[in-house]
Amino acid sequence: MVTAAQRRAVVAEMRDRRAVSERQACRYLGWHRTPVRYQARRAPQTALVARLRELAATKVRWGSPRLTWRLVRDGWPVNHKRIERLMREEQLLVRQRPRRKRAAMARVPTPVPTRPDQRWSMDFVRDTLLDGRPFRVWTVVDDATRECPWLLVERSLPAVRIVEALEMLRLVRGLPHVLVCDNGPEFVSQAMDHWAETRSVTLDFIRPGRPVENCFIESFNGRLRDECLNIHHFRTLAEARTVIEAWRTEYNTDRPHSGLGQRTPAEFAAQFQTEEEAGLLTTLRS
Repeated sequence: MVTAAQRRAVVAEMRDRRAVSERQACRYLGWHRTPVRYQARRAPQTALVARLRELAATKVRWGSPRLTWRLVRDGWPVNHKRIERLMREEQLLVRQRPRRKRAAMARVPTPVPTRPDQRWSMDFVRDTLLDGRPFRVWTVVDDATRECPWLLVERSLPAVRIVEALEMLRLVRGLPHVLVCDNGPEFVSQAMDHWAETRSVTLDFIRPGRPVENCFIESFNGRLRDECLNIHHFRTLAEARTVIEAWRTEYNTDRPHSGLGQRTPAEFAAQFQTEEEAGLLTTLRS
């Protein structure tokens, strides 16, 4: 697709080389003269472009939908079409990562919980430090609100350490009724089974080789790797903990989620607190 600016450049080069008029050049190329002679009347959007460049530099894996959401939230009167055009002109478009093709088949959609803490999903993500030493991240997500209560970063994460982390979450936030996980050795261990029975938590194991059945945590892990792990190089484990925790806070409070109506997980979870407070007030009045 040839843009108006590219057409003007071609016509100008042809006029210089062939010594022809603008009318003759457009007639030869089969183009109408209107796009070539058009002069933009809108004032240059310098401030908007500068802010867009600033956001694109800090949110390197955010595309036009999320950048539009952020600009609108900051008070800019823009829509997605203008942001896409400016990103194309400024060469700020995010390159799409290639995805493996899969066979088309009928899928049974995973039911989404309607209340917080009904069902959580958990998994592991692996990465390495600059010196090549590996570390693991234990990820956990509330399937209803998409909140991430904790990202535990350690060199080793046995079942006992996962149980300790869940106990800490129990004291701070509470526990879910169902906990979805794969068949990894940490999750099928006796320590995890004993803890789940003690705390009345149901462990829902997905079928082996079916990560799509744990879609909520798989989607979250993809965002974590794409927006955090792939763009940072960690020198120490302490630095990895600091950066990953900062990303978790931003994910919960300052990142829109399409599945939540372009609201952040914290904003979506806040409405349930408001409903509970209203229900409690109604009970006290009655």
